[in-house]
Amino acid sequence: MANLTESDAHASHEASTKILCLSALGMVFGDIGTSPLYTLKTVLDLTEGTLDRGALLGSLSLIIWTLVLVTWIKYVNFAMRVDNDGEGGILALMSLLGIKLQPRPFIVAIGLIGAALIYGDGAITPAISVLSALEGLSTITPAFDAYVLPLAVIILVALFSVQCKGTARIGNIFGPVMILWFLALAAMGIWGVVQHPSVLLAINPIYGLRYLLTHGTNGFFILGGVFLCVTGAEALYADMGHFGARPIRLVWSGIVFPSLVINYAGQTALILDGASPTDNMFYKLCPEQLLMPLVILATLATIIASQAIITGAFSMTKQAIQLGWLPRLEIKQTSARGYGQIYVSVVNWLLMIVTVGITIGFKKSDNLASAYGIAVSATMLATSVLLYIAMREVWKWGFIRAFIVASIFIIVDTCFFLANLSKFFDGGYVPILLAALIYGVMFVWHRGMEAVSERVREELVPMDVFMTQIQKADVPRVQGTAIFLTRTEQNVPPVMVWHVRKNHVLHQQVLILKVKTVSMPWTNDDKQLTFREVAHGVWRGTASYGFMERPDIPRLLKQAEAAGCPIDLNDMTYYIGHETIIPWEDDKSLPRWMEAIFAFMQRNSLHLSDYFQLPPDEVVEIGRQVSI
Repeated sequence: MANLTESDAHASHEASTKILCLSALGMVFGDIGTSPLYTLKTVLDLTEGTLDRGALLGSLSLIIWTLVLVTWIKYVNFAMRVDNDGEGGILALMSLLGIKLQPRPFIVAIGLIGAALIYGDGAITPAISVLSALEGLSTITPAFDAYVLPLAVIILVALFSVQCKGTARIGNIFGPVMILWFLALAAMGIWGVVQHPSVLLAINPIYGLRYLLTHGTNGFFILGGVFLCVTGAEALYADMGHFGARPIRLVWSGIVFPSLVINYAGQTALILDGASPTDNMFYKLCPEQLLMPLVILATLATIIASQAIITGAFSMTKQAIQLGWLPRLEIKQTSARGYGQIYVSVVNWLLMIVTVGITIGFKKSDNLASAYGIAVSATMLATSVLLYIAMREVWKWGFIRAFIVASIFIIVDTCFFLANLSKFFDGGYVPILLAALIYGVMFVWHRGMEAVSERVREELVPMDVFMTQIQKADVPRVQGTAIFLTRTEQNVPPVMVWHVRKNHVLHQQVLILKVKTVSMPWTNDDKQLTFREVAHGVWRGTASYGFMERPDIPRLLKQAEAAGCPIDLNDMTYYIGHETIIPWEDDKSLPRWMEAIFAFMQRNSLHLSDYFQLPPDEVVEIGRQVSI
């Protein structure tokens, strides 16, 4: 019987792994999986002079070994071993190293810059992917040229418009579509390799190194095109919390990597066999009678890749809000089955405007390739720096060992970043400007919230002093429970002081509740709420939420009642403060421009009662002015 049970458990585990592998194939590998549409084409455009056999094999070798070094070794084998309670990505890594282990502002800054850069390139990914797929129509007949851009805009607008419905329904078809896509990549690649089998010599890294060493500055700047083959690698790490490390590793090594390599080899083989390098080699691999189905499949694959980018932007926004680096925004849960299925309206429409604007502005995937890669390469460089710190502090590696391994990653990422930097004036400034804008918003919001907290602390009254005052004033204690939300760890919240001063009463049961975000994605239910009695009938509690969780105060208070805190869930009133920001000229005040931006964001952020999911008819809001 025991053996049967173990066998059943093993079978269940294997079935679960297969499902996760299928889901990961659809949601994680869309971006990197559609890179064959434009990567080799961009590399060939950057190559100056005659494309001889050595140049072609060298370019292919650089692509193959970039996939190996950056994606397989750095992300799959190293980065995915550093998780923050199962979650990955640069914000989770920043939270682990810069907040959880030890508060360090410079690590927080690196993480936030990396996150902002991901937003910047995230707007370009849907544009270049969808345009690249639809440009296959021109391969069928040049008459389709005029329709590529309008169709791309229509598809992108439609994609962003359906986000509010959630991806739970269409997500089920992502995996099967991507399986078909990677099978098509492999099949076309094999056909191409058969035309010129010697192309497989490019597996030898000597060809790539020789190309770099013998082609001067052009050999270096071609890395900007080569880098496009790994622009989706960051997603492997960022989505680790949704699917687990093992399914992602299995899918990468068993399906994605072999399919990508053989397709790039097939494209290169056609040129070695005499095809014109000015043609779109990806579509040249396909028989003419199957071109239209391939264009449709490629469009579906790029839509899936774009969907993954959009979903990632929602998830990253949620993390940034919880960590206190973005204003409170409305986050809609679109599926009860998956906690990661969320929708952030403001992010969705802003991303759509930018993406469609970029599509119309650049018009062709060739032009977009010039803008693509700078932000992602900078993010990867930031990740490598954080990985060195993780090697030293999480894995406890010695200095020499950590320095050697991390130096390899940092040198490779620096080369790619510098090569991509040459694209700056050709459009690369677009993601950099977007990233700078997003980082500026995060910095101003965080600095403003710190200034508000500092002003509030100056007006705090100690609990013992306050209780003495209300006893001397003979303030009556009325029936019921009052919940005062506060930012402070101790003392009396200003909202509570104002309530007693104006209403001349205090409830029999009072709970002063501070909500804080911890540097882990999820919290255990038994550790989510702590409380203690600080005066007669007055309790102080702390509600802890992970940066992937959405606060739900009414649900949490049921735990407090069950744990012995004498609160009456049927007779509760929530008291929250609403600050109006006004400038204050002193040495500690914020610059006027920063105060104005923060005040605008504060006025338009999600209301506290909505953010904490408080019942509207049980909330009393007390407004006051705060000078910063």
